[in-house]
Order: sequence, then C-alpha cells, then structure tokens
Amino acid sequence: MTKRDIVRTVFEGRQAPYVPWHYVFSTDAAALLRAHLGVTDLERAVDNHMLMLRRSTGSFRDLGGGRVQDIFGVVWDRTLDKDIGIVTGLVLPEPTLRDFSLPDPRDPRFFVNWDALIADGGDRFRVFSASLSLFERAWTLRGLENLMLDFYDNPEFVHELLDLLADFNIAQVNEALKYDIDAVYFGDDWGQQRGLLVSRRTWDEFIRPRVARMYGAVRDAGKFVMNHSCGDVDELFDDLISLGLNCSNPFQPEVMDVDDLMDRYRGRLTFMGGLSTQQTLPNGSPEDVRRACENLLSRGSAGSYIFAPAHAVQGDVSLENILTFIDAARRQEGYRPG
Repeated sequence: MTKRDIVRTVFEGRQAPYVPWHYVFSTDAAALLRAHLGVTDLERAVDNHMLMLRRSTGSFRDLGGGRVQDIFGVVWDRTLDKDIGIVTGLVLPEPTLRDFSLPDPRDPRFFVNWDALIADGGDRFRVFSASLSLFERAWTLRGLENLMLDFYDNPEFVHELLDLLADFNIAQVNEALKYDIDAVYFGDDWGQQRGLLVSRRTWDEFIRPRVARMYGAVRDAGKFVMNHSCGDVDELFDDLISLGLNCSNPFQPEVMDVDDLMDRYRGRLTFMGGLSTQQTLPNGSPEDVRRACENLLSRGSAGSYIFAPAHAVQGDVSLENILTFIDAARRQEGYRPG
C-alpha cells in the first residue's frame, strides 16, 4: 500500500498495516534536525505520510524588522515567534465591514507551485491546509478582546464577518479541489487548557453554522475533512463528527484522556497527535519518549490514529528525543521504507 492508501485506510476507520505519521517542526527544531541529518528536505527525510499544500508564503509581504503582512492586511511580528508571529495592530478597529473586503480566494499567490509540489510529493496523502480559517481569522482582523466583546455587544457584525470568512473559505476550497487532493485541513483554535475559549452557546450560535457549511463543501466533493484546534475541545467531537469531521488534531494529552478518546471514537473519528509537546518531549528522557510512543502506536494500531507530536516540535526539544520518536514509528512491524 502507498502512504496515500495507508492514510485513507486510517481515515476510514479501518486497520492499516502500520500506524502512519506526520511531523511538523518549528524553525529552530527543523534547523537542528537538518544539521544532524545533513539534508534540506525534512519531509522526505522523516518519511512523512502527508503532503501539506499550504496557502503559499507568496501571500506574505516582508515589512522589515522581523514583521510580515499577510494578504488579509494583518501584520505579524516574528521577532520572538519565528514561525507564526504575534499580531500587531487592527485591520478592523471598529465593528463594521464598511470599506473592508477580503482578498480574492482564487488569487494565484495562494497556490504558487502546487502542481510542482504535488508532482514531487510522491505517494503521500495530499492535504490543502486552510489555516486561520474562521474564528482565528476573525480575531486577527478585529483583535481577540474586541471580538470577544462583539459576540455580546455587536452580534450582527460578528455574524456578517463570519459569513464573509466562511464564503471565502468555501470559494478557496473549490479552487483547491481543482488539484488532485485528498483532504482539507481547517485550522481554528477553539480551546484552552480547560474547556472552550467561548461558551458552548456562543460556539453553537456563531461558529457551528459556518463550520457546517465549510465541512459540507469538502464532504460534498468526496474529500476528507481535518481540523486543527488546540486545547480541550472534546465536548465538540460528537457534534463535529455529525458535521462531517474525519480527523482531529493536535490531540493534547495534557488536556485530554488520549487513551479513552482513542478507544471511544475509533471507527468514527481519527486523531492525529498525542505525543506531549508540553511535557514529555521537552522535559522527558529518551526512555520517557519511547514509552509514550509505544503506548500511542500500540493503541493506534487498531485504526483511526495518525502518530504525531501534539503540535509542532519546538526548539526546546533535544535532538535525542526527536530521534527517539522518529525511530519508534519506523520500527513498527509492517512498515517498509519507500
């Protein structure tokens, strides 16, 4: 079976010959691993099973001084956080969309070199990664505190903004579907260490209807739906499954009972993640990492699981611990390097 077949099998809730994996590394962790392995292409070196087709970096403008501006007009300061950055300023200082418009979702800058990336991606499972898709995009435009108040003080504005963003995402998904992809991966953090960032009533009123439309566009095209949301969001899983979700990430062991959830949702929802990036990877010994990997791989071997760290591997993780989880996955019975 190809990597593409393996991931499809897992997403369909069936047992695969081995547990597939996908790793993401922060800038510092990637540099450490590249130097050790003597490679430039980490995706190929670690044998990742997914090809992530992201909104291209061509949609960012370098402002100098460690700042970049995305195609939505949001300015990100990357002097501290080199990978994502910290939002500075407000694109929407007032709760109105007057004189505001989103970029063209079909802008070629979003899809730079996709044909070449797919051709070079081999037999990997192909995913359009639509990060900052709804709630997160809204607060990057309006400011988090402002948006939280708007849910109560200016609800019609929030409905209008979220509808606009959902329409944008659906149009962009339809453009991405012109390529030979397998899944769409929405990114929208809804959780914190304990529960949702907003009340469940607020999530149901404002976020759920737009998620339903976005997931529906993907499922209607016969593709898989993935979602990234950090934090404790397990109260949403049954609802998200009913809306069409196939895979949830990052699956944080600090805020979720990963063993229980894997057993409870197997066959209905695939989890990707589970290896602690808050505790085990930065603070544990290689033996701690190995034990955690063995537990996840053992439970995940029954299906509905993609092995991965709970989030991008950070620069505070030792090279030895990184090599330990890479080796653990490759040692699985049934895996044959391609």
